[in-house]
Amino acid sequence: MWIALAAAYGILKGVRDVIKKVALKKSGTIEVLFFYTLISLILLLPTVGDAFAIFSAGNTKYLGFILIKSFVIYIAWICSFKAIENLPIGFYGIMDMSRVVITSLLSVTLLGEVMTLDKAIGMILVIDGLILVNMTKNSGAVKGEAIRPVFVLLVIVSCCMNSVSEIFDKWLMRPETGLTTGQLQFWYMFFLTAMYFLHIVIKKIHIDWSAAYKNYWIAILAVLFVIGDKALFIANRTGDVIPLTLIKQSAVLITILGGKIVFREEKTVFKLLCAAAIICGIVIGVK
Repeated sequence: MWIALAAAYGILKGVRDVIKKVALKKSGTIEVLFFYTLISLILLLPTVGDAFAIFSAGNTKYLGFILIKSFVIYIAWICSFKAIENLPIGFYGIMDMSRVVITSLLSVTLLGEVMTLDKAIGMILVIDGLILVNMTKNSGAVKGEAIRPVFVLLVIVSCCMNSVSEIFDKWLMRPETGLTTGQLQFWYMFFLTAMYFLHIVIKKIHIDWSAAYKNYWIAILAVLFVIGDKALFIANRTGDVIPLTLIKQSAVLITILGGKIVFREEKTVFKLLCAAAIICGIVIGVK
């Protein structure tokens, strides 16, 4: 069951990454992030009863950890959205898979998961795929679009932050915490929305409310995000972090194909070959 849920999350994540790039062509990064999280929070309002049950259940101590997780994602999303806006989406999708290595190391170090031979081989194949895609200049960018190191660095920072968040997810979803998936999802989104709102206020960022309202891609992103995260949090109940992380990287196939179909990116076959090595790693790693 958890494998199917993780795979569903991966597919939805790939679709979201492509839609993010489309949405960012119509609105600024912070505009998309604020309305993205706000709409997601609104979609989660039916779970508010369960969310506030965290106080009566005596689990308020976990709100602090959810706040930390939210801050980590607050940083991760700013970095990833900037990268998506300025990099070919197919290239971004493959580079985003470097989180497999980071998350695996953290899960072994912090959660005590066992690094089996199959998982190690899977990780090596993932790394090989990442190296391959970086060996080709511009990695299939559309004509006139160069890959700047600063945005590649932002992808790496995003991967590091997302890996930390994934460790929080697994730790918070342990049965002994008593937290429900609804509580984690609601408060996580509540804190994120508040953080992006404060970001806008403190930095005095001008928001084009009319343009954001007309950018319906943001609402689509929110719907896919709420569904995907629900599946992921449920999967975290039983699945180990390393195989979960490997399975989620199925998103790369969607981003590569989306880059070709939607943005006319080049070298799709080469990127698919790189992804094939990574997918092989995923299959071996979750055996």
